[in-house]
Amino acid sequence: MEILVASAIGVLTAGGIYLMLRQRTFPVIVGLSLLSYAVNIFLFAAGRLAPNLPPIIRAGAPGYTDPLPQALVLTAIVISFGMTAVILLMALGSWLSAGDDFVDGGGNESADDAEGEPS
Repeated sequence: MEILVASAIGVLTAGGIYLMLRQRTFPVIVGLSLLSYAVNIFLFAAGRLAPNLPPIIRAGAPGYTDPLPQALVLTAIVISFGMTAVILLMALGSWLSAGDDFVDGGGNESADDAEGEPS
């Protein structure tokens, strides 16, 4: 189970970083969401995976699950949702003002046009 969770964290992190390096805003937003999912799974797995155990200590229970990582993940989900909404609004404002959705604001210019050389 731990290998599956670790590989899922790795795949989500790699996909998130790859998408965050794109030039358009939508893949950057999706990459940021994937990266936040990877962090949420990492935080949840940091509390040790213990299935079928209660989150509180009670008499007769064989053990308990640590509730702190669950609270941290819930907080991280709320923060990442708000951050995604803010970045989505910033991307929409950039698209409405510039007419394109490039992250650097350069548009469709090639490397030769950016240096001022005639093409």
